[in-house]
Amino acid sequence: QVQLVESGGGRVQPGGSLRLSCAASGSIFSINGMGWYRQAPGKQRELVAAITTGGSTAYADSVKGRFTISRDNAKNTMYLQMNSLKPEDTAVYYCNAEVVRVGAGGLWSGWGQGTQVTVSS
Repeated sequence: QVQLVESGGGRVQPGGSLRLSCAASGSIFSINGMGWYRQAPGKQRELVAAITTGGSTAYADSVKGRFTISRDNAKNTMYLQMNSLKPEDTAVYYCNAEVVRVGAGGLWSGWGQGTQVTVSS
């Protein structure tokens, strides 16, 4: 069993900041790529940022220069620092990870439950 748990969402005014965390737990040998996605009401889920095991990153154009993705491999945790937030960043944010499970468990890829981010004055 592998679980991903997001935290850190909330309500913030435009221009504010939030830091999201995604903690992976369970039968984990190692974690390959990880990513943050978001889904606004009535819209499809979209990739916000991704990070490899080695720390290479990629961002959606809409968040470049404002969001920073990072990970702590020792803690099996990924972060998303969000600065200069805009109303259009309002969405449920989900984390995704590809996990190599211990023993003969093989690869697992799944989602957390999501955390709501609301940017509003």
